[in-house]
Amino acid sequence: MTAEAILAGEPGKPPEEPGAPSKIPGGRATAASSGALRRPAALFSPMDVSGLIDADGGFVDRAIYSDPALYQQELRRVFAPSWLYLAHTSQLSQPGDFVTAYMGEDPIIVTLDENGQVRAFLNACRHRGTRVCRADLGQTRTFTCAYHGWSYDLTGRLVSAPKRETYPASFSLENWGLVEVPHVSAYKGLIFGTWNPEPLSLREALGDMAWYMDAMLDHDDEGTEVVGGVHKWIIDSNWKIPAEGFASDWYHLDMTHSSVFMLMNRSGQGSRTPVGNRSGRQYLSEAGHGANFTVHPKNRFEAKPVHQHVDYEALRARLGDARVEGPLTYGAGTVFPNFSYLPANGAIRVWHPKGPDRMEVWSWTIVDRSWPDDVKEAQHLQSLRTFGPTGIFEQDDPENWNDMQAIGRGFVTSTLPLNYQMGLGSETHDGRHPGLTAELYSDAGALSFYAHWGRLMNTPAWHENESSAEGCGSEANEAP
Repeated sequence: MTAEAILAGEPGKPPEEPGAPSKIPGGRATAASSGALRRPAALFSPMDVSGLIDADGGFVDRAIYSDPALYQQELRRVFAPSWLYLAHTSQLSQPGDFVTAYMGEDPIIVTLDENGQVRAFLNACRHRGTRVCRADLGQTRTFTCAYHGWSYDLTGRLVSAPKRETYPASFSLENWGLVEVPHVSAYKGLIFGTWNPEPLSLREALGDMAWYMDAMLDHDDEGTEVVGGVHKWIIDSNWKIPAEGFASDWYHLDMTHSSVFMLMNRSGQGSRTPVGNRSGRQYLSEAGHGANFTVHPKNRFEAKPVHQHVDYEALRARLGDARVEGPLTYGAGTVFPNFSYLPANGAIRVWHPKGPDRMEVWSWTIVDRSWPDDVKEAQHLQSLRTFGPTGIFEQDDPENWNDMQAIGRGFVTSTLPLNYQMGLGSETHDGRHPGLTAELYSDAGALSFYAHWGRLMNTPAWHENESSAEGCGSEANEAP
């Protein structure tokens, strides 16, 4: 059975082991005792962020991009409870196949066990906490720590601990397996995971965003696949800046990318305004997701071989006119918090946080599995040439993001509010696109993104309630 077939439905919770005192989410690590360890609540003192986002007035306090304490709160309250992108089902086809990923700053292994079940584990040995897998991808039967040799099978079970006879009688291999991500699910090839023990289903969490994603993921019954490998690069900026930008910022195109449009204009003079100035819509969600796209009957794929191969009438029959003339091609989207995509060239990416002022971008290209190899390669090259690490568009954006982050460290600069008032109040149900939409040139999607961020930041996550905190060896925290 394929990874996609396994993940078509919502998996159940992992079996709980009797008498397990720990509330660490997921898998076999739940049975391990914390002994007398008890973290003081002061380590995780939450801050009230309600004064940092004014979604009604259109203001954002730039402290949300740079404050170290807020960043740590993000890891606990934004990333830990959310559905986070892990892998594509096409990357896992045989038992033992694996890729590595991150959930926030937690390293993750995603693998297929001997029964074809997709599993995700914290990539940390239960002995001294080093990684048990240091490769980006591959195939294996076991994950073995290079420090002291503890070894785990594909279900996360600890199967070997050298010199086991030196441990006390109370030591059991069964109690020291890898920490398993409790919920893993896929939507049309995209695998997500969450630490939340009782989340909304992935489909429920996506809501109307799934309709917009389908314009990229659901061209035919064969679905999509990853081509090429993953590209990674560092940007010295906060992860939220590009995440909200991909959800809403069409405004920057004519200025930031003016040189690119000039290059693309056959005359070599002026911007290619037919794209930059098109009208369109912007989808926004209370769950923080967003998409922005032009609306035009002649929207098309950018790579010529792709454009020539695609049957636009068949896509209209499957997806409808609204999607083919809208989110099928020109635009971008973000699944909250940090998964973004560009449908015109098949680029998908994750903005992995690496502190309040740094991120690591992981980027892949997905294509229709049914496309001929030459068309797949054309789409891959188009993705690399435009939004790869040296892409002509990609070179422009980080210049602005890096500058925004760097000067935000100044005392006076850091006190100045940021303006998010473009298109304020233009949100409506337009009758053509699902959910709430706004004008293309609008900050509505960004404000919705930050409003949801603020709600999560002010809401204690499951691990902060008294019973969970006690089980995890922590004192309970009060909500702000």
